[in-house]
Amino acid sequence: MSTQNIDTLVDTLSQLSVLDMAKLKTALEEKWGVKAAAAAPMMMAAAPAAAEAAAESTEFKVTLETSPDDKKISVIKVVREITGLGLKEAKDLVDGAPKVLKESCGKAEADEISKKISTAGGKVTVKGL
Repeated sequence: MSTQNIDTLVDTLSQLSVLDMAKLKTALEEKWGVKAAAAAPMMMAAAPAAAEAAAESTEFKVTLETSPDDKKISVIKVVREITGLGLKEAKDLVDGAPKVLKESCGKAEADEISKKISTAGGKVTVKGL
């Protein structure tokens, strides 16, 4: 099929109403014995690519999720060490969890923060940016 024929076909199809396009779709499905469902496989193929991109992140956001009451003092000490906040600010941050501890840091630093908070009794999440 020549480029001119394709252009003419595109122009003709562009002038169809939505109802006529639906009828055309049904007629082509019946003639060719196929079912039009291209959107779902495309989304499924994109999901692994997104997972790989997240695995390759070089910047991470570390968020304090929870801190049990009996471990709160230990968690506050670690939060002060990590953030450089004063005692009251660190306590407010821990009491107001979930709160971001580091907006952006490297993998090694994110792992270190996570380990320190976990050792103190708190729970953190590390999310790739």
